[in-house]
Amino acid sequence: MSYRSKDGAGTLAYGAMLAAIYAVITYLTAPISFGPIQFRISEALCILPVFTPAAIPGLFAGCFLANFMSGAAPMDVVFGSLATLIGAYGSWKLRNRGTLAALPPIAANALIIPFVLRFAYGAEDMIPFMMLTVGIGEVISVGILGNMLRTLLLRYGRQLVVPRGM
Repeated sequence: MSYRSKDGAGTLAYGAMLAAIYAVITYLTAPISFGPIQFRISEALCILPVFTPAAIPGLFAGCFLANFMSGAAPMDVVFGSLATLIGAYGSWKLRNRGTLAALPPIAANALIIPFVLRFAYGAEDMIPFMMLTVGIGEVISVGILGNMLRTLLLRYGRQLVVPRGM
C-alpha cells in the first residue's frame, strides 16, 4: 500500500489528515500521553512512513499541534515534535526492514523526551529512569501497536482505504 500524488495536493491532504488524527488521539488520551511515565497511543501512527513519506510531515505537525494545544512548555512543543520528526524519518528509512521500522521512534523519544521533561518541566527523576519509562511507553505504542497497525495495513490496507467497487 502506497500513497502517491502527482500534484502534491493529495500528499498535503494526507499529511493534514494524519496530523489531525494524531492530535485528536493525543488530546483524547491526554492523562496518559504526557509526563515522565507516558503512553502516547497516537505514537503508533509513527509506523505509517513505512507506507508513504507523506506521513512524516503529518506526524510532525500532529505532534506539534497536540503539544501546543495541550499547553505544553515551548521547549516540549519544539523538541517533542522534533523527536517525532526524527523517529518518523527513521521509520521511512527502515521501511523495507519489517518490524525494525519501529525502532527509530522508540529511540528518538527515549533519548530526547527525558531531557525535555527535565529542562522544560523540572522533572526530578533521573534521566536514565525517564529514558526507561518513556522507552517502555514507546515500545508499547510503536513497537507493539504500531507494528500491529503495519501488519493490518499490509494485509487489508486496500480494502480499508479504497471503497468496494472502485
